[in-house]
Amino acid sequence: MKRFLSRRWQAVAALFAVAVGFGGTAHGEAPFSVTTYHYDSLRTGWNRWETTLTPANVHSNLSLRHAMVLDDQVDAQPLVVTRQTIGGLGKHDALYVATENNTIYAFDASTGAKLLGRNLGMPVPASFSGCNNNAANIGIGGTPVIDLASGTLYVIAYVLDAGHPTFRLHALDLGSLADKMPARTIAASRTLSRGGNYQFHADVSRQRSALLLANGNVYAGFASYCDSNANFARGWVLGWNATTLDPLPGKFLGDRLTSAPEDFFLTSIWMSGWGPAADQSGNLYFVTGNSDPSGATYRDPNNLAESAVKLSSDLTNVLDSFTPGNFAALEADDFDFGSGGITLLPNQTGPHPRLAVAAGKDGNMYLLDRDDLGGFTPGGPNRVLGTFGIGGCWCGESYFTGADGLNRIVSSGGADLDGGSSNVMVWRIATSPRVTLKLDRISSGLDNGQDGGFMTSVSSNGVKDGIIWAVARPNTDTHLRLYAFDANTGSTLTVKLAGVWPNVNANANVMPVVANGLVYVASYKSVQIFGLGDGGAPPGAENDAEGGPAATVGVARHAIHGTVLAWNGSRITIETRAGRVVTVDSTAATRTHRSVVAARAVLVRGDFDAAGVFQAQAVLRAKTNPGLWRPDR
Repeated sequence: MKRFLSRRWQAVAALFAVAVGFGGTAHGEAPFSVTTYHYDSLRTGWNRWETTLTPANVHSNLSLRHAMVLDDQVDAQPLVVTRQTIGGLGKHDALYVATENNTIYAFDASTGAKLLGRNLGMPVPASFSGCNNNAANIGIGGTPVIDLASGTLYVIAYVLDAGHPTFRLHALDLGSLADKMPARTIAASRTLSRGGNYQFHADVSRQRSALLLANGNVYAGFASYCDSNANFARGWVLGWNATTLDPLPGKFLGDRLTSAPEDFFLTSIWMSGWGPAADQSGNLYFVTGNSDPSGATYRDPNNLAESAVKLSSDLTNVLDSFTPGNFAALEADDFDFGSGGITLLPNQTGPHPRLAVAAGKDGNMYLLDRDDLGGFTPGGPNRVLGTFGIGGCWCGESYFTGADGLNRIVSSGGADLDGGSSNVMVWRIATSPRVTLKLDRISSGLDNGQDGGFMTSVSSNGVKDGIIWAVARPNTDTHLRLYAFDANTGSTLTVKLAGVWPNVNANANVMPVVANGLVYVASYKSVQIFGLGDGGAPPGAENDAEGGPAATVGVARHAIHGTVLAWNGSRITIETRAGRVVTVDSTAATRTHRSVVAARAVLVRGDFDAAGVFQAQAVLRAKTNPGLWRPDR
């Protein structure tokens, strides 16, 4: 398809797109709704119905138009519904934003005027988690999902109920944010491989991954907090009937083993906030994280750690999986394959029409055949269609068709395994004589910090005017930056400040959302709207929504890597990379220090007291190779 689609063909293509899993309203020049994470159930991240923004006018004329103040940090992607009737206010293009304070907002998507707001209950304080890579409050972390047909927004809130952390699934009316039925308290149990039941425990479970609406059901993945309580916490995929919120009988528990050499289980589904994907047949796909550091607990299907998994829609059968051959090394070094999400490609030509891509912390992006993911060959070789180095990926990939009619993958990653210089990389999909990816272009470096990679999306008008959008994580300051690149040349079109992220210990997994000539970026206590021309945003709006580049919020003064020499109760002795011996008091991190294993590497965050003892706020596993440690501070 080498030329721009006619309007009539756009309408036909739109119907096809919805049928194969592309979400939102998309026909001709009709407004485009964003109802799910990364635009569609395949998680392609491609809005091909953007008729306003072009490389030329974005380069010359993109500016901040509005900035709206929120009550807390945003980890979820904003959603857009066009022509939505809001009770008493008529029809609006509505922007829905969820915060970690368990608040759902609806704003006018063009003017930023607040239409609705509702709080779903007291969030859980971060102190309950024993983990500092989350917001001060833990409320709504996973991106909600919208069913346009029924006018329903599904969201999971994490609430403190009578002193107990509890997950509740809500089905909210888009026009009022009222519950359409009683919220469902999330509970589950699963039989272990050698008998006995494992119960879902809300106090050790973290809901980070985006929700999925498919097969008439709502699905959600669950993870843990910083590997704390790893002897107890385990990953889940659960589902509920979208009409009744009744739980599905089937439940996926990532690790069903009864014992492990180092008492770790996990096999979490977190994917840096990415959502499980669904193919045209309704099968689910996701990537799991680490389990036991011994590297000896892989069991198909009882423990599918470090794996891309294909699961039946009723959650009862693992249909296929791929586990990298260096599984043991990934486990030992905490190099989660599951730090990144999986992107399903629309059907291609050639001998392998159903493809997927996924990458994780070790920097390998795998090209997978969804009809035969590849299984597990200990030590390799991996039975995949290709392996491509992109750098450490706490991220996911995007997909689009270029102006030449050729299909492409957009990847991001760190130049090393723990952050560093990052670039947008564009790969052309070749289907003959063999299926592979060929590197087309690399962008100039982004000013990107924290862990490797960042989130991208793509907009275009059919196959022309393609733009790759990215939000870089904060580097030397707390600012986020919105980047736009020409999808066909790789050239940088513009860079804009786009809010702040003072929580430097937690990755800013911010997904740029493009719809109807506007770009939305949600961050710390702010959501910002970019568009063409000057929209009259207030002075300083590109800084913290409460005024200026925000001061650090609840961040430890020091972060030190070291190898554990001794561990006695709350006292840990470590040796730093410089050979200095440091005594660590982990009393304040008692729920986290279970992850410390003698002779293993750790990262401690906190401050020294007057006696020279390091008072740790968190004690976390670190990579075993000191050469991969970040600088201490």
